[in-house]
Amino acid sequence: MKLSGNTILITGGSSGIGLAFAERFLKAGNKVIVTGRRENVLQQAKEKFPELIIHQNDVSMESERISLFEWVTENYPEVNVLVNNAGMQQRFNILKADAKNDWAYFNQEITTNIEAPFHMTMLFVPYFAKKEEATFINITSGLAFTPMVIAPIYSATKAAFHSFTMSLRHQLAETGIEVIEVAPPAVNTDLGGAGLHTNGEPLDEFADGIFKGLREGKQEIGYGSSVERLRMPRDKSDEHVANMYNAMKHTIE
Repeated sequence: MKLSGNTILITGGSSGIGLAFAERFLKAGNKVIVTGRRENVLQQAKEKFPELIIHQNDVSMESERISLFEWVTENYPEVNVLVNNAGMQQRFNILKADAKNDWAYFNQEITTNIEAPFHMTMLFVPYFAKKEEATFINITSGLAFTPMVIAPIYSATKAAFHSFTMSLRHQLAETGIEVIEVAPPAVNTDLGGAGLHTNGEPLDEFADGIFKGLREGKQEIGYGSSVERLRMPRDKSDEHVANMYNAMKHTIE
């Protein structure tokens, strides 16, 4: 992927990992569009980085995904990079979950983390296929490879997104479209709620590490503890998952 001269759309880009990537893409000489659900957070991002293009949008809704695609391609037809970053994480005890009355709550995670990026990607594939160069950057997770048991839906959605990304890369191999997967470890952001990831990797160091991987032309990029998990043998993976659960299960009891 070339790192300058692009027009880049980042979903969920008004804070956290999305905004850290936006900052680095701007500094590298790109036009960057970020979307998010909260207008006030978008405005704060715009105040911090005035050159950002912001657009309020909720990718968990099918109609808004279509309207976003139409708005971007009409107003910024040169767009050639989509960063599927929007996501949410819910931690819960399945024994205590009320799936009969609260399914909408749990399904929101599936919609945001699977349906939205799948749909956004499939909307943009025919558009990108007409360009000489285009890129999808899909933000999955180290938890796609070694699930965090207390976040069962999140882990499963990221595993599905990883699988989708692999299929996408192979299907598009003979086009000008590059497919890159970024699999973060725990990063110090507000994903899942404020204060849950304070022991995670520092955001700026993580983002710098990912951009190093982009410069090196990697198609699958981890950082810190997620690097090992991308290729971890099954027996070691099972042990890792069990140890992590034993250390964290008290948080959902």
